[in-house]
Amino acid sequence: MTATRLLVLCAGLMGAAGVGLAAMASHAYAGTSLQVAASMLSLQAPAVLAIALGRKAGLLHDAIARIAAWALVVGTALFAGDLAMRTFTGHALFPMAAPAGGMAMIGAWLGAAVAGALGGRQSG
Repeated sequence: MTATRLLVLCAGLMGAAGVGLAAMASHAYAGTSLQVAASMLSLQAPAVLAIALGRKAGLLHDAIARIAAWALVVGTALFAGDLAMRTFTGHALFPMAAPAGGMAMIGAWLGAAVAGALGGRQSG
């Protein structure tokens, strides 16, 4: 499986998880941080998809875009995973998981900006 296909797969799974967690947050876990986890997954999934496809189309700097997309996947998994784990079990995923994930997401967005500014092989 190519990196682009794997990123598209991750984006789809992130989006699906976001919708699922949003449903749980609306019903069984109302008033918890599960809604924040759902929002992060739902917001970052299309960004991963856009970065992966923009890189593949040659619009973004290849290496920087690839790093940014994977940082979004990992950062979102850490952040949302920690919030979900706290909601479901009362325990953190591991110490500082959510802040580490948040920092990874911020870095990923900055990386996406740089990948766009530098452009790729099809940039004009």
